[in-house]
Amino acid sequence: MSLVLEGFLTTVLLTVLCFATALVVGLFVTVLRIAPVPVLRAVGAVYVEVWRNVPLLAWLVLFVFGLPEVGLTFSLFWSAFLAISLYEAAYVCEALRSGVNSVALGQGEAARALGLTFRQSLRHVIVPQAARRVVQPLANIAIALTMATALAGAVGVVELTRAANRINLEIARPLLVFTGAGLCYLVLAGGIGLLAGAVERRWARV
Repeated sequence: MSLVLEGFLTTVLLTVLCFATALVVGLFVTVLRIAPVPVLRAVGAVYVEVWRNVPLLAWLVLFVFGLPEVGLTFSLFWSAFLAISLYEAAYVCEALRSGVNSVALGQGEAARALGLTFRQSLRHVIVPQAARRVVQPLANIAIALTMATALAGAVGVVELTRAANRINLEIARPLLVFTGAGLCYLVLAGGIGLLAGAVERRWARV
């Protein structure tokens, strides 16, 4: 039972930390992708294309086993955290960029006509409107991220799936063990969905 709890808490912690970091990195890359400077837009586009077009498992293996070879040594947990966060940031970026693009072009033009800088336009005009439209897409990314944490078990992190596998090796009852693990993932995904719904309803009244 203690192993299940350890795995569940590790999954929750990895999900929360990775999503928070992916949100910050994704927001930064979004700013690059919509910046008026072509070089910055190119840098943002390259980031998204590189991270999205390489499987997450490949990134996990690279970070866990490759980084130590160049002198960068982290624990298994933090290596998985970095790989998953940077990978999911590419998807967060695209969700945020879609939200920004959904804001009427005239809004940005009006902000510039009022003398607002690019940063001020983003902060006071574009982002508040776009944020309401990306709640559900971001929730979907968070749910996908929760499921993706199971891949961390492939590189040695004792998260929920790896803990369930260890227990199954001891008691040889896969139906019971993995059904229980699946229900835990269902609870996490359901919680994210409920939270997103609450945020969406609250912002709809603002």
